[in-house]
Amino acid sequence: MSSTQPSQPSQPSQAAEPTSESGVSTDQSEVPGTLRNLAGITWRLLVLLAGVAVIVVIFGAIFPVVFALFFAMLVTAWTQPVMNLIHRVLPKVISMILALALIGSAIIAILYVVISSSINEGPKLLTSLKSGLAELEDWLQKGPLKLSDDDVSSLLSQASSYGETAAKGVATSLVGSVSSLGTLVIAGSVFIFGVIFFLLTPERIWNWFVSWLPKSVEEPVNVSGTLAWGSISGYTRGIVVIAFCDATLVFIGLTILQVPLAPALSAVVFLGAFIPVIGAPIATFFAAVVALAERGPLIAVLVIVLTVIVGSFDGDVMQPLVMGKAVSLHPLAIILAIAAGSIALGIVGALIAVPIAGAVYSVAKYLTGRDPNNPFPSTQPFVPVPDTK
Repeated sequence: MSSTQPSQPSQPSQAAEPTSESGVSTDQSEVPGTLRNLAGITWRLLVLLAGVAVIVVIFGAIFPVVFALFFAMLVTAWTQPVMNLIHRVLPKVISMILALALIGSAIIAILYVVISSSINEGPKLLTSLKSGLAELEDWLQKGPLKLSDDDVSSLLSQASSYGETAAKGVATSLVGSVSSLGTLVIAGSVFIFGVIFFLLTPERIWNWFVSWLPKSVEEPVNVSGTLAWGSISGYTRGIVVIAFCDATLVFIGLTILQVPLAPALSAVVFLGAFIPVIGAPIATFFAAVVALAERGPLIAVLVIVLTVIVGSFDGDVMQPLVMGKAVSLHPLAIILAIAAGSIALGIVGALIAVPIAGAVYSVAKYLTGRDPNNPFPSTQPFVPVPDTK
């Protein structure tokens, strides 16, 4: 008589590995969590950079039009406050015409002063610069550094090469932007109509653009655009005031020190100040070289001290007072933005890099909820929601 033993349930030797619907293992215990996070951040950054690269290529293909539109925005930023002031007593169209006439007259007057000073005193300025550089070369050889002729020649050749490269870059960017009469006409038309419509119907243009966006991103895009425009317009207005103050202070200082060619040197400082942080000091270096040639080493040292004073006044007083929060970037970030803009677009990139970087920074702080001075306190950091349109 045989006895039947009850069957015992078989015990698995190891836990079943979780699988997805396709049968592929989803166990990620062998991959460290930090590595997974870094990989996720990396591929997202690569996708973002690819998107930026596509935008840059598209903008590069139509660069004259893009630049004309951007310059129209800058002129709008200068003109809008004047137009709003006149509009209190006159119709909007007449206010726009009068404001553009005033701003245009101011720009022409400034350019006339700068160009006339450069033409009238340019030859003497070049002679003084050559003489000052010769004295500087003599000091490098006989002063405490005791550089040899080969070392000095190498330094001068490198400086000359850099200057020629920069000048060629400026010329190439300008000539390339207006390489044909048709391109110039198209860009000029975009600029003129851009200024007119930006001044007369800015809300209608922006609301039309926002209305085409999905409902889930309308509010963050609207707020981001407002912040970006506030940053660009604030910088554009402020940089003119700062450049004028820098040039005025340098002119007063050079006049007190009795350095020749003060008007022309002040005009150089005015133009250089449009490139923040580094523009005015580099421009003032020419004043120190002229002072070395015309007034001696002591006056040249005093001009360098003047450069430090003007730079400190610019960074510690004028920029916070005039620009406020328009461009709240660290000086190192400004230098990096200028360098990147110069490499990408030459002198044009150096001029527009800082306002664009300031706008991007303002929008990034808003979207990530990191702006303690957010002018839109009821708006939460941007989190996409399903479109309900």
